[in-house]
Amino acid sequence: MNQSAICAGTFDPLTMGHLDVIERASRIFPRVVIAVATNPGKDPLFSLEQRIELVKNSTAHLEGIEVDSFDGLLVDFAESKDVRVIVRGLRAFSDFEYEFQMALTNRKLKPRIETIFLMPKQDYSYVSSSNVRTVASLGGDISQFVPPPVQRALADRFDSNH
Repeated sequence: MNQSAICAGTFDPLTMGHLDVIERASRIFPRVVIAVATNPGKDPLFSLEQRIELVKNSTAHLEGIEVDSFDGLLVDFAESKDVRVIVRGLRAFSDFEYEFQMALTNRKLKPRIETIFLMPKQDYSYVSSSNVRTVASLGGDISQFVPPPVQRALADRFDSNH
């Protein structure tokens, strides 16, 4: 049986909530693929290459982590990576409806791929990438919301804008 999982997102930027879910998944699965979505529909703060590098640097302390990018359907990408479990983080009850619908859609598309939900630590349940970008852009302290590599990248990005 394949013992791999996939954690996907835009990760623009990776937050402590994302990292917490990835760490939890890595304790359950010996191989975790972190799939960074290209998401051209969104206007990302960081390029795809920068986001991949930030995820790699922020997860370097974990074993069994692979970082890759994808576009298209996550279930197709998961299948191409021989992964049978999608791990999704649920921050708040408001995330549940969207994630539930997506999980059911993915099950219909690829019945062999399961979705499991993990909740980050309560400390991170309110942290979102968009909130982090806003706080960083206004010069606020984001050290409790993002790992150090992301904090440095955000400081570099916004210091050059002022």
